[in-house]
Amino acid sequence: MTPSQLRASLILQVRAGQITAQQAAQQLGISRQAFYKWERRGLKALMGALEDQAPGRPKASTGPEKDQLKHRVEQLERQVQLYEQRDNLRQLLKDMESRDDRDSTKKNSK
Repeated sequence: MTPSQLRASLILQVRAGQITAQQAAQQLGISRQAFYKWERRGLKALMGALEDQAPGRPKASTGPEKDQLKHRVEQLERQVQLYEQRDNLRQLLKDMESRDDRDSTKKNSK
């Protein structure tokens, strides 16, 4: 039994009146006040899990990690655009230089 399963089992036993909170706390090696804290957290989580849910698939979460990844993708896309623009400019300059070379060769041959 995992520690969380043990805590859940003891909380249910206390709630069912099978053992006291003091006995459960002793089995867990904690104070009675700490046991009640665990009990409150466990019951709160249970109630949250049993709340009515909207039908269908839940919406995708937008946690901080996802936001960071989106931001990084946007940065990288901007970088790619800059590299593409630089490449286009280099190609234009190359084309212009080759035209100038051809033009100067034509003028020299006349």
